[in-house]
Amino acid sequence: MNFDDPIGPIQHYSWAKFVVQGEEHSKTLHGSTGKGKDILLVGTKVKKWKKRKGHVLTEEMIEVVYDYNIDILIIGIGADGKIECSVSLINSIKRHGIDEVILKKTKEACQAYNLFYHQGKKVALLAHGTC
Repeated sequence: MNFDDPIGPIQHYSWAKFVVQGEEHSKTLHGSTGKGKDILLVGTKVKKWKKRKGHVLTEEMIEVVYDYNIDILIIGIGADGKIECSVSLINSIKRHGIDEVILKKTKEACQAYNLFYHQGKKVALLAHGTC
């Protein structure tokens, strides 16, 4: 389940832990490090994905990406793929000017993000670090 890419910007992902540009973002039994286990990544800038709750995505959880000029949104739906995203929500995201929405388990989402980033694409990642 681990993902490692020394070139990055996402250099490592494992259960509840991301390393982006050398900075750890994780959650353990003892608390959070960095931005925690749920992140928003645009370029190399990491923010906490504050509104993600439960396993069904809502417009309110996604709207944070509308402030960025992106063409591709990748959603990391958890290590086991437990996060759900409806077709109507995907259509709403596209109506906000984001051409492509990609749903992948978080490991694969990290791989896709790095690939698009290095291709110079305008991409963002919303990623859930557990389940």
